[in-house]
Amino acid sequence: MWSRIAYAFRETWASFRRNLTLTAAAVVTSAISLLLVGATFLIQRGFDNLLVRWKGDVQMIVFVASDAAPEQIAYIEEVIKSQPAVIDLNNLKYLDKAASFEEAKVIFTGDPTLLSLLTPETIPTQFKVVPLTGDAALVRSLAEQYRGLPKVEGVSLAEDEFQVISTLSGFVRTVTIVMSVVLLGVAVALIWNTIRTAMFARRREIEVMKLVGATNWFIRIPFMLEGLLQGLIGGVASCGGLWALNRAWTSGVAGFKPGTGISALVVPGSYVNGVMLMLLVIGALAGAIGSGIAASRFLDV
Repeated sequence: MWSRIAYAFRETWASFRRNLTLTAAAVVTSAISLLLVGATFLIQRGFDNLLVRWKGDVQMIVFVASDAAPEQIAYIEEVIKSQPAVIDLNNLKYLDKAASFEEAKVIFTGDPTLLSLLTPETIPTQFKVVPLTGDAALVRSLAEQYRGLPKVEGVSLAEDEFQVISTLSGFVRTVTIVMSVVLLGVAVALIWNTIRTAMFARRREIEVMKLVGATNWFIRIPFMLEGLLQGLIGGVASCGGLWALNRAWTSGVAGFKPGTGISALVVPGSYVNGVMLMLLVIGALAGAIGSGIAASRFLDV
């Protein structure tokens, strides 16, 4: 058992050395394609952070002062509900201090200075409003009306940021996904070609092994392991690149003035770790698929 495992790894290393150029090309292509995959997930998560407050067709947010009394909050809610023909009362949502703080932790992930100034006791609460009308002028007039209410600190409208962000998000996501898929396909093809070349170079040795009774799987496993390791090494390299890219982006955002919306594009470290783990799995699978096809197709059984 151990001798077979040692043989598989020994032959894998020998094949790596024989096809160093092709192996390096496959690893680099895998790393670049996986880096693009990881960047796509981080970019999308950043845009999702920007739009988190507008989920559920919310078009207006009414911010209420943290020191507002319950009767004042009730009065603001009563005013909002006084126009059932314009406001969707079924989707009117009130976020108390705890819920508002949890949302703020997502939005201001990249702005620790501002986030440190907020606490569950001092953060404004908010009403999330879904208008029934598509008339932008009417929605803005409602916003002006709500701004004049006691203890209302401000009113935000989705149209001021949603359209640009969502359009940009869709464009970036589409471009990066297409590039990632194309490059990942190229990486699989390179791994396939590397294994095919390795098998061709060792065709005499394979013939001898088959003559002395080696099974097809015994011959295939070192080649499949080689492809898997190529994809896995590419995954490790992409994880390093993604970590460096995210670190540089986070440091760059820290230089912006506190309170700017750009801070929402910073992704939490826990999410980055999950993406990196996923890249390792994808890299290993891509390598295994490419090498598995080559080892099955070009082994003359």
